[in-house]
Amino acid sequence: MVDGIHLFSLASRKSEWLSVRQATIAENVANANTPGFRARDVEAFRDVMDHTSLRLAATSPDHLLPAQDARVSETRTRDGLAISHSGNSVSIEEELIKASSASREHSLATSVVKSFHRMILQSVRG
Repeated sequence: MVDGIHLFSLASRKSEWLSVRQATIAENVANANTPGFRARDVEAFRDVMDHTSLRLAATSPDHLLPAQDARVSETRTRDGLAISHSGNSVSIEEELIKASSASREHSLATSVVKSFHRMILQSVRG
């Protein structure tokens, strides 16, 4: 029954990616005063998913196909950011924004999985 449902696999990958992103953000913040430290960021999740075989499937002719032009714009590069007197490129404000974004994404992913789990339980219970 659940063989064709890839939501849990996708949510697991997103959770792993968010965990790595949070660790990277924490490392950037921890090294904010380290001379010469260069801030890092992880590859965008959509780029990670481009390397996998997980694709949307239309199991009915009534399903909508994904729009080709509905792509997310590219993320900003760190090259344009100011570098402090110590020579590092960490911006505490930007790192806090990234941490907040990662937290919101984690909450959203968790909520989707919980809702989907409840729907499966409802369908099994009848």
